Amino acid sequence: MIMGYEVAINKAWEELSQYNIGKDTAVRFLGDEYSLEQEKKKVISLACNVPAKDFTAILILHYLAQKAKGLPALTGEWVSFKEMSGVEGYAAAFRKRAIEPVIRKYGSRPDGILSVLDRLPGKKVDQGDIGIVLEAFKDIPVLVTLWKPDDEFGPEANMLFDRNISQVFCIEDVVVMAGLVAGSL
Repeated sequence: MIMGYEVAINKAWEELSQYNIGKDTAVRFLGDEYSLEQEKKKVISLACNVPAKDFTAILILHYLAQKAKGLPALTGEWVSFKEMSGVEGYAAAFRKRAIEPVIRKYGSRPDGILSVLDRLPGKKVDQGDIGIVLEAFKDIPVLVTLWKPDDEFGPEANMLFDRNISQVFCIEDVVVMAGLVAGSL
């Protein structure tokens, strides 16, 4: 375990232990399902039967703790990363981890992103030139929009979240989750 994650993961397990979440807890995240081995303090990917990477495990533990407290109702209002409070200093990391990989992969052919709907929970929506909403976790939607290049501008992308996201995750978690969403596309 990388030392930087050790404190965070132990704190996340400690927080989660305050709730009675049951022995055989499983959670879907993007296209995979994860189970918790609480005694061993492990989050296991059921798709490949290996422990989740620490940053993924922390995100899952934070989600489950918030779910145990009660997830806020979806607002139906999309917000960009820049519109969230406390993002100062994280904008460059968000762009590098979440936006640039999407542009690199789908910038020249935005409609190619629709193929991810065959393996990830989501749907096509009428946003940008092409848009999809993925269900990262249950009741945690992520809107990915793409714009085709034109004579003046290159291709562009964005990732939007339901306004309630800041009641579920801290800014660091949003950056991690957005990076994992981009990587799954």
